[in-house]
Amino acid sequence: MLRGLLVLAALLAGLSPAAQESSVLHIQVVLVDAAGKATPVPRHALLISDNPATATPRRVVTTSDGTADVRLRPGNYTVESDTPVVFQGKAFHWTQTLDIAAGRDAVLDLSAANAEVETADATADATGTAPEADSTSLLMQWQDSVVALWTPTAHASGFVVDANGLMATSQRAVGDASSIEVQLSPTVKVAATILAADQERDAAVLWINPAVAAAAHPVTLACGDGKPSASAGQKLSALEAPLGDPKSATVGRVSRVTEHEIESDLDLATGSAGGPVFGPDGRVVGITSIGDEHDGRRRGRARIVRIGDVCEVLATARTKMGGAAPPSAVQLPVEPQHAIPVDALKDAVQRRAGSLSPYQIAAADFDVAFITPVLIYGAQFQSEQMNRRTRGGGTRQGDGGWAPIRPLLEFANWSQYVADMPPVLLVRATPKMVEGFWTKVARGAAVTQGVAIPPIKHFKSGFLRMRAFCGDAEVTPIHPFRLEQRIGDGDAVYEGLYVFDPDALGPSCASVKLVLYSEKEPQKADAQIVDPKVIQQIWRDFETYRASR
Repeated sequence: MLRGLLVLAALLAGLSPAAQESSVLHIQVVLVDAAGKATPVPRHALLISDNPATATPRRVVTTSDGTADVRLRPGNYTVESDTPVVFQGKAFHWTQTLDIAAGRDAVLDLSAANAEVETADATADATGTAPEADSTSLLMQWQDSVVALWTPTAHASGFVVDANGLMATSQRAVGDASSIEVQLSPTVKVAATILAADQERDAAVLWINPAVAAAAHPVTLACGDGKPSASAGQKLSALEAPLGDPKSATVGRVSRVTEHEIESDLDLATGSAGGPVFGPDGRVVGITSIGDEHDGRRRGRARIVRIGDVCEVLATARTKMGGAAPPSAVQLPVEPQHAIPVDALKDAVQRRAGSLSPYQIAAADFDVAFITPVLIYGAQFQSEQMNRRTRGGGTRQGDGGWAPIRPLLEFANWSQYVADMPPVLLVRATPKMVEGFWTKVARGAAVTQGVAIPPIKHFKSGFLRMRAFCGDAEVTPIHPFRLEQRIGDGDAVYEGLYVFDPDALGPSCASVKLVLYSEKEPQKADAQIVDPKVIQQIWRDFETYRASR
């Protein structure tokens, strides 16, 4: 018996390490639409079980690009769909068996060629009812039609509704913006014209160049007599283009219906209102919106503008198109697609000498700060360290430790955008604070009476706009943001936060110039030449990023 155990141990010891290694199975699910375009299948659930079965099947879900990676031990496996994918009138279901070899990755491509295919009607249940529109299939069908919208103060979703380049969105989501940029994909962004914006109906219609919109198939709206209805308990699927995330679908149910809106439990991502909402039959019932800040709407209750109101605003927009020249097809700058590795940021912060305060210059009405991802990462790390010491019982030494890094941590309505640390240069223009003449007189009079009153200051003037020049050439920003800072009941002052490509303002420029305009004097230009040493420091902060591209 002992000898047998020793022989077995020797055999196990002689097995190669590779025989025990796991491997990665790379899965890709792609279908081809009627136009011959390859369409990834996102959020498709697959069950993976070993043969013979030793455990319950493992469930994996494809990402937004239709892929999923799963680590498996060597052996034979079956991969099958949890539920069919309904796409363009057909239901696709996959069941595939494959071998996983030790230490060798495998690839499984799922397509119409190796799927079990039925008509969607064939999957009806015993009652003869056709299946409800699946949120995954809706996302596959319409994701190219859903777009991201950028205004100076907000991010929203919209969607193409007309082959001529018309797009619908929520008026509340985009606010009273006079300029809107439409991003159709990570690399394509253009300017839009606002044809109609109805605050009462909470719908807006934008117009982009038809040639640019040609790549997107318009979402069909039922604007005739047969408008889709909604009722409590009904299933809804909403498509959205969230801030900083891929386009996605979310599912909920109708809570309440009124003449002009649908209330539901849809859980929308930040900055994603304005996208289409589909009923169980796959028809658009409305567009997502945001609640009025005074209406007391509970969290988890999403507001939907009913399709009838959207159609009325769309009709108004179409009348304004007649004879008008289409918007420009010129593509605008977008964020670089290559993200900055966190290790590169950490290394840059550790190697950087000196303070982590923003690089600053002064203008007549504004304090201007140049902010790089290195500074933001360093400020976030420093903030975490200070919070940890405070939680650990340490003493917080006044506000001195926070003051230098506060401009790197607080960005009002664009805080989430900055927190994601996109590989861009931020230029922040903050209005200066001054004390009024009569306030100074009053304080002086108080001093004569033995009363010391601290200075009472107000903002000199709100930010309006900024232009940047590399030598004599004007540089178009990726985003001309405005930060809304509340200073009282209903009052606000605006800062500027302009976003530039990291290579736009560098040592190759003969000079870098900023021209600033205030709300108080919109025609008066304040031109400032940026110190070349500041430009050099900014350039050095992006060295690790350029090396990683």
